[in-house]
Amino acid sequence: MNETTATLRWEGGVDGHLMLLDQTRLPLDVVEVPCRTVEEAWDAIKRLVVRGAPAIGVAAAYGVCLSIKNGEAAVYDVVEACRYLATSRPTAVNLFWALSRMRRVAEAPTATSGPALAEALLAEARAIHDEDREMCAAMGRHGADLVADLPEGVGILTHCNAGALATGGDGSGLSPVFELARRGKRPRVWVDETRPLLQGARLTAWELMQRGIDCTLICDSMAAHVMRAGKVQAIFVGADRIAANGDAANKIGTYGVAVLAEAHGIPLYVVAPTSTIDMTLATGAEIPIEERAAEEVTEGFGRRTAPAGVRVYNPAFDVTPYRLIKAIITERGVFKPK
Repeated sequence: MNETTATLRWEGGVDGHLMLLDQTRLPLDVVEVPCRTVEEAWDAIKRLVVRGAPAIGVAAAYGVCLSIKNGEAAVYDVVEACRYLATSRPTAVNLFWALSRMRRVAEAPTATSGPALAEALLAEARAIHDEDREMCAAMGRHGADLVADLPEGVGILTHCNAGALATGGDGSGLSPVFELARRGKRPRVWVDETRPLLQGARLTAWELMQRGIDCTLICDSMAAHVMRAGKVQAIFVGADRIAANGDAANKIGTYGVAVLAEAHGIPLYVVAPTSTIDMTLATGAEIPIEERAAEEVTEGFGRRTAPAGVRVYNPAFDVTPYRLIKAIITERGVFKPK
């Protein structure tokens, strides 16, 4: 992706605005959505215009900057913006981590309302964005090193989207794939479609094809067959929150992939920045799981596929126990869970 199709970017100075690549429109339409108010940023996060834990964090940081008026920031408005944006989605801890950083700028002992605070807020949001780019590159290097001894054409399975569309840089779960490609290893990627919103089909496959990486789309229910056929040597997924013991919350279906990986002796790696690790939660049982609208299952993309009135359970995430995770890859290195 280039500058015109970046996942997110800030346009202008302190009185500028946030531009988001509308991921609800991919892969058919490449459309940017401008966010000029805090409320518009909240709505974009809630509606999945921007998604992926790191990207949500960066978008929220820029969203706080939308509280700046006429080149000046008011401490009260900033704190209220942080509080409001925190209500958009409950599971991705990067959201709260980024908002905490923005709030600390506003509540610093030397901070006062005015132009200086406005500049400091935008500088902090840009720093969060820049740091994410650097973390993505580091995660890519560490992840690629883990499978460097596998032959050219290594088979890698993914679930959901953890590429550039989910971050401010080159991705988390897909960053090792991109790094392997840069090293000439020519990875072959098996892309789970990822029901019910098809982030794998719509987003991951699109990203990989944009970069010329060999990829094959499969239904989620085909993963076991592909593993048993010997086509997968490693699995890379992202995470929205990791508990202190190494349990990891990721898009619904990841837990099932992990169980299948253990059954077939395939290593599953969770790739996420350290900002995704929540040391306040002892285990994954404490991670709040977002439940989304029933219509995402019964009327996905505008066409009804289930009887009217049927009860629906639609959790957006599940938790993979640490015992099923081979390693957690962060920008600081590779760690064994627990």
